[in-house]
Amino acid sequence: MGGGEIENKIFIKKAICDCLLGHCSKDPSKESCGILAGTGRKIEKIFPLTNVSDTPELCYMIDPGEQLGIFKELRKDNLEMLAIFHSHVNVEAYPSRKDIELAFYPDSSYIIVSLDSRNPPSVRSFRINDGKITEEELVIED
Repeated sequence: MGGGEIENKIFIKKAICDCLLGHCSKDPSKESCGILAGTGRKIEKIFPLTNVSDTPELCYMIDPGEQLGIFKELRKDNLEMLAIFHSHVNVEAYPSRKDIELAFYPDSSYIIVSLDSRNPPSVRSFRINDGKITEEELVIED
């Protein structure tokens, strides 16, 4: 079980959060993934991506070609990758050991959606730097 203080905030519009939940709920038996972009700490755009993992029920892997295309679009639109999102199947919204190993972007947030069938979906945001997990407040705005 994860703990720790909430040190930072990241802001997301309700419509984008709803889109994120919709993408993750399309097939709740498999992890979904994508990139969230914006400026400062305000998420302005969602890029739902394809999970190309051989075991999508256990982990996610973003398609490298899609990711490169998104990075080019971000550069063109003067946006930053603020967060990588993915879902967890039937476990809490907290970084797994694999999530920590694959956290290659210390300046980005990692937003995790729990699709635990025993509870309503939950969405949490974390920073992962050198294996250290820090939860941050996810502020949903109208």
